[in-house]
Amino acid sequence: MDTAAQKPHINVDYFEDLTGDISSPASSHIEEIGVRINTIRKEKGISLEELSKMTGFEIELLSDIESGCFQPQLGTILRLSKAMDSAFGRIVSGVGSRLYSITRKNEQKTISRSTSHRNQKPVYTYKSLAPEVQGRHMESLIVQLEENPDAEMSVHEGEEFVYVLDGIVSLKIGSDEFALDAGDSAYYLSTTPHLIAAQKGKASILAVIYEG
Repeated sequence: MDTAAQKPHINVDYFEDLTGDISSPASSHIEEIGVRINTIRKEKGISLEELSKMTGFEIELLSDIESGCFQPQLGTILRLSKAMDSAFGRIVSGVGSRLYSITRKNEQKTISRSTSHRNQKPVYTYKSLAPEVQGRHMESLIVQLEENPDAEMSVHEGEEFVYVLDGIVSLKIGSDEFALDAGDSAYYLSTTPHLIAAQKGKASILAVIYEG
């Protein structure tokens, strides 16, 4: 029997296929985050000056977010959604219209990327796993993390659960630091200053965020 011609029945690249490199999203998807924030702010009758006072973010930063010049991180979006009394999920992936969602592997939608405040370096890219559910209070995402040399801590309302799919993740919660390998997980209150990034190169995680 020619063993060289045999192929394994198990797809050894399954987990690579599941996570892989998240390709850069289409520009229209990136721009939607800022457009949604702008739409909600105007619906609420809130000026940029008022939103700046409510969140502590500078007016210039808020303007850059709405125009699509700066891609906010999830913590920033959460603070904005709280200030405007709007659902976090509406900003991240839009308003759903279904009672439940089944997302096949090839149907995962890359919806946005985020950059650091200081040098606009990409920090992570994420896929939404259940954007169709209406009135949801959690967001489930597959996130491709990059290194974050700026070490920008995030603090906001809510709770977060993360499960490492591949790579090594650097997680800082308050003054404690952890290195998480594939298969490791963490659950923490988002009101504690925290930072999550790839320790080196890239890493992928499953993240479930409850906005509180």
